[in-house]
Amino acid sequence: MKKSIAIIGGGAAGLMLASSLDESQFDITIYEQNNTLGRKFLVAGDGGLNLTHSEPLTSFLTKYHPKGFMDQCISAFPNSSLVQWLQDLGIETFIGSSARIFPQRGIKPIQVLMTIIEHIKSKNISIQCNHTWMGWNEDMQLVFQTKEQKVNLTFDIIIFSLGGASWKKTGSNGLWSKRFEEKNIKIIPFQASNCAFGIHWPADFLKTAEGQSLKNIAIQCEQKSLKGELMITQFGLEGGAIYALSHEIRNQLNTNGEAKIYIDLKPQLPVDQIDWTLKHRGNQSIQKILSTKIKCSSESIALLKNTLSKEEFINPTMLAHGIKHLPLTIYALAPIDEAISTVGGVALNEVNSYFELKKLSHHYVIGEMLDWDAPTGGYLLQASFSMGYFLAQHLNSEKKN
Repeated sequence: MKKSIAIIGGGAAGLMLASSLDESQFDITIYEQNNTLGRKFLVAGDGGLNLTHSEPLTSFLTKYHPKGFMDQCISAFPNSSLVQWLQDLGIETFIGSSARIFPQRGIKPIQVLMTIIEHIKSKNISIQCNHTWMGWNEDMQLVFQTKEQKVNLTFDIIIFSLGGASWKKTGSNGLWSKRFEEKNIKIIPFQASNCAFGIHWPADFLKTAEGQSLKNIAIQCEQKSLKGELMITQFGLEGGAIYALSHEIRNQLNTNGEAKIYIDLKPQLPVDQIDWTLKHRGNQSIQKILSTKIKCSSESIALLKNTLSKEEFINPTMLAHGIKHLPLTIYALAPIDEAISTVGGVALNEVNSYFELKKLSHHYVIGEMLDWDAPTGGYLLQASFSMGYFLAQHLNSEKKN
């Protein structure tokens, strides 16, 4: 006899789980609070649906915090497997200049989503939208609120894939955490990740630099350094390079109330070469040399002027050091609802190696509901897909045994 499975949440993790479960062994139903599946999947596709990253698995796995947590499930379904799975569904991909993987040009995110949904429907999986999970009743039945009424339902296996707490407009609001706390399941408070970071910019600097980019720079926090591009905003800084340092910055903010980062405005030039060029400028002004010889952008020069003292700016050695190691102080994370992702949620010690809740047998948690972190670049979406696949394989094999 088939066991019944409820998948609560129709995001990437839930969709992959449903796709990978053996429908000959299970009666499967997806419950989604919105009127359609995959709303956050579509929002993530604005500007290009970054599905995963093409880097080798050994370095791929280093992008996740805490270290080692994702190793088992991503190794079971790595980036190459995701690309092959999509190809089998008729979705061709390509590797962009940043080594990120996207659907082939011309394929829109909604087409990718609908292809996955049609594949799920072909497996005779039931999809119930407009069902908001409200918790459990006294008999441990699932309680759902529909447009018309509340319904109580019983299942053999329950998998939660309700997302984190960012992008509330997609339904990812984290309100489910209260229902888990009522069952004595530890919840780590949500915090923003892959978000803008607050810096108290001087008003004069913002007049000229707001909305401009710092290109071909490197940014360091603690022992981690990355090259990339940053956008200067009224709030502070944002962009892929600083998103990837979210873990380190957030840890400092939580510990010290502020975080220190360092910008290398010319990572391709050694400090002694910059120092020599500044010292041998002749009658030319420092600003002229910065612009014509060292090739600093106007935004970089403005940043130097507004960060360094006048004494530091006119001293070649101190200015060279500033160009290579410019300190900035971060005072805050952006609001959670403006973040790309969140950390926090169900504490990892509340689940076993197959994501089953230790305090609630046959209840599983996957996706961003769990307290893990990764940068943008395809790592977030890959992890959700991998967790769904990994759990499906476990359930398939467990049922056979």
